[in-house]
Amino acid sequence: MAVAADEESYARGLARAAAGALIFSFPLLMTMEMWELGFHMDRTRLALLFAVASLVVFGLARFAGFRDDTSLADDALDALAALLVGSVVSAILLILLGLITPDTSFREGVGMMAVQAAPASMGAILANKQLQARSSGQTKEDRAGYLGQLFLMAAGALFLAFNVAPTEEMILIGFKMSPWHALALVVASLIILHALVFTVGFAGQEHHESHARAFAHFTLAGYGIALSVSLYILWTFGRLDAGFSDTVRAVAVLSFPATLGAALARLVV
Repeated sequence: MAVAADEESYARGLARAAAGALIFSFPLLMTMEMWELGFHMDRTRLALLFAVASLVVFGLARFAGFRDDTSLADDALDALAALLVGSVVSAILLILLGLITPDTSFREGVGMMAVQAAPASMGAILANKQLQARSSGQTKEDRAGYLGQLFLMAAGALFLAFNVAPTEEMILIGFKMSPWHALALVVASLIILHALVFTVGFAGQEHHESHARAFAHFTLAGYGIALSVSLYILWTFGRLDAGFSDTVRAVAVLSFPATLGAALARLVV
């Protein structure tokens, strides 16, 4: 009976994963930029993106896997299941929408599916927690150490930045901004991140007696993570071919949603 109950629980987790992959990836699926990335994106960068997404999904499995009490092997299986679900859901949607047809080359089809599978897999692992009843007890992320909290911030930053980074509007906004606009956006990002850190709360934050220490431990660290994630995503999508000034502004623009993702990671993960 216990084995049957475990299997039923795992099946429900997979169903939630499929729903999450569909919900979280659908907005990106409807953008032309994502289709084009599947066609022409450098395959080395695409492989690296999928590898990074796989590592993030494995890390998230420690906090939002399909089962409560797990070992590293269980987490690896959960991550593999999320990646498989994300890939399958992406392929089905691309076929249903007529984006992958019999005339589509194998290289282009695999590229489109791989690009879409990265956010879909993250949505699959996150939806397991978002779509199930919440426990009133201590959660896994509550027991995470400082490095664990930074990982959650990185995952949140990557997840939200990925949803806007492929669009041309991100680059256009950077072109239209002056250096003063970029500086003001950086300051606004820091203020919002610091405010959300205290609103949402991070494990271990209660040990910081002052705003100054929390600013150094979480706000500055979180913004540094958002900058790094933004730089990586823009590089992955080939958005850093402009001059240094344009690149700095583009990173500043993308860091704003990445900062929000980092700050809200506790609510999402």
